Order: sequence, then C-alpha cells, then structure tokens
Amino acid sequence: MKIGIVTATRAEYGLLKNIIRECYLDEEIDLSLIVTGTHLIKEYGNTVQFIEEDGIPINHKIYVDIDSSSSYTISLSMADYFKKFAELYRKDKFDFLVVLGDRYELIPICSAAFIFRIPIAHISGGEVTEGAIDDSIRHCITKLSYLHFPACDTYRKRIIQLGEDPSRVFNVGDPGVENVYKMPLLEKQDLSNKIGVDLSMPYFVVVFHPITLENANPIDQIKTVLEAIKKDKKNKYIFLKSNADTGADKINEIIENEVKVSNGSFYLLSSIRVEEFLSLQKYSSGVIGNSSSGIIETPCFCVPTINIGDRQKGRLMAKSIISVPINVDSIYAAICKATSKEFLEYIQDTENLYGHDDTSKKIVKIIKEFFHNGVNLKKPFYDLEVK
Repeated sequence: MKIGIVTATRAEYGLLKNIIRECYLDEEIDLSLIVTGTHLIKEYGNTVQFIEEDGIPINHKIYVDIDSSSSYTISLSMADYFKKFAELYRKDKFDFLVVLGDRYELIPICSAAFIFRIPIAHISGGEVTEGAIDDSIRHCITKLSYLHFPACDTYRKRIIQLGEDPSRVFNVGDPGVENVYKMPLLEKQDLSNKIGVDLSMPYFVVVFHPITLENANPIDQIKTVLEAIKKDKKNKYIFLKSNADTGADKINEIIENEVKVSNGSFYLLSSIRVEEFLSLQKYSSGVIGNSSSGIIETPCFCVPTINIGDRQKGRLMAKSIISVPINVDSIYAAICKATSKEFLEYIQDTENLYGHDDTSKKIVKIIKEFFHNGVNLKKPFYDLEVK
C-alpha cells in the first residue's frame, strides 16, 4: 500500500517523525514523504535540512511562496497549495494520505485529496482552540477525513459529535507526548552547545503566535508580553520564531529587535529540532506563550506553562498550566507564581491528559487494517440524539 505523509512546518514534522519512521520501516508500506510549507523557506530556518539529516527519503518537495503579512496573501498561498497538490495527486496515486493538526495549508491539501478520492487519516482532531482560525480548520479537516486519531477520549467524543462513525475514530494519544517519553533527549550541556546558548542561568522558553480570531494588533500583543517579561530579572528568555500566520512577520521582527538590545538576556532561535525543543523545555523554568506544545507536551516535565490569551482556550489543561489574559501585570504575576516554591511543589505530580503508549505504532497498524479490509468513502453521517 502507498501512504503519503505531508509535513509543512518544523513543529508538525516533530510530531509526525515517529509515524514517518514506522511507515518507512514497514515492508508492506510504500512511503511517499511530501515536504512543503515553511520547511522550504529560508526565513523559517529552511528546516527541510532536519528531515534530510534524519535519513528518510523525501519523495516530493512542493514549494509555495508564503507571505503571512495579511489574510489576502495567505489566501493566495492557499490557492497555490490547491493547484500544486492537485497536480501531485494527478500524477501520484495514494492509498492513504496522513496529515496532522489544523494549519490553514491543510484545507487546500485535504480538499484536493478528497476530490481525488484519496482517504485521509487525520491526527489531532476534535480539539478546541477558540482564539484561532485553526479551530474551524481542524473541524473542516475532520469532515474531509476518513480515519481519525484524536489525543484523548474527550476529543474522540467531539469528532463523533461532528457526525463521524465511532468505528473510525481512535483515541491513540498525542504524538508529542510519545516523543517526550520515547525520544532520547539531550544532556543540558550538549543542548547548550547545539543551540549556542548558555543554559547555566535559569531561563524560560517563549513561543508566541498571532491570535488569529481577535482584532487586537499582534504588535501590541507581543509588546505587552515583552514588557511583562522585562520585569523579571532572574531568568533568561529564549524565544522561538512565530509560525506563518497573519501577523507573524511583525511579531518576529519585534522580537529580533529586542534581542539586539537585551544584553544577552534574550535569545531568538529560528528553528531547532524536536529533540532540542523538548530538551529545552525539560531544563527550563517554564514555557510562556500560546503554543499547543505548552499545553500538551510541557506538563510531561512537571514544569510550569504560562498560557497567554485565548489562542488555546478550550483545550484540556493540566494543573501545571497558568492561564492569563494579555496584560502586563497578569503575565508578570504568573511568572512570579510559576517560579515560586509552593507552585513548583504543587505541580511535581502533574498528570498529562494526552498520554498513550505506542501512539505511532497504533496509528500505522489501524491504517493498514482499514486498507486490507477495504475503504468505502461513502460515509454515512453518524447522528446523535439531540435533546
């Protein structure tokens, strides 16, 4: 059987990495790895090099000019995705297409696959993030998909509520949690050498993305975050660049300017490998921002997450997560709380809500079973009783 797997961002590749390797090593599977999106863009770190260094052959590199400066330019990028993936599907037939998450490029990628009658296996559906357009995109992908692999039972139930048959919805856990428990992480000094940052002093990791369903200016938002963390004189701050959403270019530019005048208290990393990112979290004072990683993966390390704003509102949250509005005083108060002895003791037995063993193996096994048993793309809507 031929399985296509699409990766468009560094974070998504980190989550797909084990699944890609499982498919590559399986003798029954002819893997076709499709690399696109920010992987091929210099400004986002040209992260295709990470995939090449991992030794998995790339079958297709699909370049799309990504301009995140406005909704209009992102819409043009989506149109280009549609055209180029339609051309791919015309030439190369897949028995299944595997996608993960909720980014806007998946709408044209999955829509074209649906039109070409390619069954889609979607990972990480059923979640809710009220502050981002990702929320609606995720549910759209659910309706285009045939198999569903949510991270927990709450999300499985939500996919069924969207009309998907329970026999095609499998709670297998989150690939990010599997990475934490199975991926060999770096020793602190090795990590420091790899990323070129002195980690001897306590530090926070900061990942802040645009909140795409709010009218607030992303410039004002990141300036508020920066003003709050400048009040903390005890920690360094290591920023990762924002992803390619509307306004991300402005956020990245402001952070870059702050790093230049920070006298070594701020660092900005364009891109790092998943094992480096997880290791960075492990040794940190905590993670600050509005990334899903702070909600799903960081609690595995029993370190704090300061979740800012509504971008992740609606996700299940562990007790190590402190949610605050985009407000200077609230963010700084959260930093003080996160570094307090009382809070650190409180979260040492944090339970991760997204964990399962062998997530990747389970996903690949289920896809193979459905392929061998036959796929009927005529999906009846699974009705629930409405009270």
